[in-house]
Amino acid sequence: MNISRKVCSFFCAMLMAFSFAACLCTFGHGSAAEDAKMLSEAQAVMRAQYGENKRISAGSYDQSLAVKCVNGTFVGRKNEGVIAYKGIPFVGRQPVGELRWKAPVDVVPDDGVYEAYYNGKAPVQDEGLYETASLYVQGEDCLYLNVWKAAEASAKKKPVMVWIHGGAYEMGGTVDPSYELHNFVKENPDVIAVSIEYRLGVFGFFHLSHLPDGKDYPDAQNLGLMDQVMALKWVHENIAGFGGDPENVTIFGESAGGGSVCQLPLIQGSHKYFQRVIAQSGGIVFTRSTEQAVGCTNELMEILGCKTVADLQKVDVQKLVKEATVLGLRVMPERDGIYLPMDPYEAYANGAAKDIDFLQGCNKDEMNYFMVSSGGIEPFMDFYGKRWAKSSTQLTDKEKALVESFCKDIKGDRYEPLCRLYDQIWFIAPLFRLSENQTKAGGKSYTYYFTVEASVPLMKSGHAVELASVLKHPEQTLETGRAFDEIFSKTMRRMWVQFAKTGNPSLSAKDSPDGKAHEWPLYDLKNKEVMVFDEFNIHPEKESRRKILDWERTYFLTKYFCL
Repeated sequence: MNISRKVCSFFCAMLMAFSFAACLCTFGHGSAAEDAKMLSEAQAVMRAQYGENKRISAGSYDQSLAVKCVNGTFVGRKNEGVIAYKGIPFVGRQPVGELRWKAPVDVVPDDGVYEAYYNGKAPVQDEGLYETASLYVQGEDCLYLNVWKAAEASAKKKPVMVWIHGGAYEMGGTVDPSYELHNFVKENPDVIAVSIEYRLGVFGFFHLSHLPDGKDYPDAQNLGLMDQVMALKWVHENIAGFGGDPENVTIFGESAGGGSVCQLPLIQGSHKYFQRVIAQSGGIVFTRSTEQAVGCTNELMEILGCKTVADLQKVDVQKLVKEATVLGLRVMPERDGIYLPMDPYEAYANGAAKDIDFLQGCNKDEMNYFMVSSGGIEPFMDFYGKRWAKSSTQLTDKEKALVESFCKDIKGDRYEPLCRLYDQIWFIAPLFRLSENQTKAGGKSYTYYFTVEASVPLMKSGHAVELASVLKHPEQTLETGRAFDEIFSKTMRRMWVQFAKTGNPSLSAKDSPDGKAHEWPLYDLKNKEVMVFDEFNIHPEKESRRKILDWERTYFLTKYFCL
């Protein structure tokens, strides 16, 4: 039985039954019965986080833990000086039944009092695609959010940081222990933290309007983003009751969450809900055209033997998500010209988000994570080699020659050219193009480059290795093989918080956990400086010194988006 590193890490941390080394060395190497027993215990731990938040009768709750909101009064739980409010619905009706593939429904006033003790359900997702999904309670009725605040009262409204999780728009959920924000708020009581859920996969990003009865589903292609906007609207209208400032909200996320926070500023009317963006290893590259979206829908419809949306509604949910895995890494928001612009880069260049402050960056070896998670060098080379062979047919002969030249110059093991090429396509080139366009339009962009390496074989500074540092989960070391230096991690977190508070992530020596001043320069078109996060040397550096991006041979690939 194979179980993800995240599950094993969380199981070790929560039950404290095994040391890290013992867990790393023994799990998956015992008998099938032993592994099944460990999985069952992990499921019990994870599912204990989910429960039905019930209505509370008047006078039977601690009013110091209660917050009145538009759609009810919610009572949280206090632990170690932090009050957590979990499983708060941010819609009036959950997207089930006749509301499947329909826009989220706004909340309605409610005078009831409710528990906010447990996480809501995780979005429906395939357990074979995302191993930890088997540990979650799933459902289409998944549109809930969580809030964390320091228990100590404050007369001053606090900045709000809203986390949007990643998972390729197909997997994950706020229930993932990686996204528990208790530690983050305990260390940084000067902010309010929120995590939000959204529909995933074919429930959140599925083009249907071209089908015979599809006119009734005009938003299906971008419902996940619409869910996020609805959650942000709820935060805007209710966060003051938790002590947060609705006029000082930062949205931040990683991977698909990083992509989401880059796309949200392009949605009409969204700017009143947030003022700042932190995008970690994700951008507008992770979008698709209407033609691509329709092609994915038609491919799945043929597999399922369906002709209409009515046919799809009759398909068993688990069968639907299982068959949809054929679309892996092709399900994402659509540049439909309605909700998202046809050319997001051009929109940024024209000033669509010049009033939004940006902090954005990527890791040095992003694709190494995908190589490790796909099972090693051979499976990675097979899958991504075939993907590139198909995608590269869009390139001109001159463009193909430039890419071939780039790959030829990459030194190292045989997987390196393909890894480094996809680093450029998916992460590095989109990062710099967005920083360039935001700056050209008169907006602000603080740009970073994360270089700390994991000790897991082949991982290096792969995708998501910074997450445990940013969200303060040093116990989750199976993703990286080791905990990064705590002073380094704390300094990085403080920069994130400083940016949320002021719009500038720079730290004075007095404010910095490492006792050193860190002046983070704005990205500019001449110097192109980035903040380099080396584990023992956080410092600004010109892009040209490290040659992070190949401006001549890969930058042009951004016009093709997610190749």
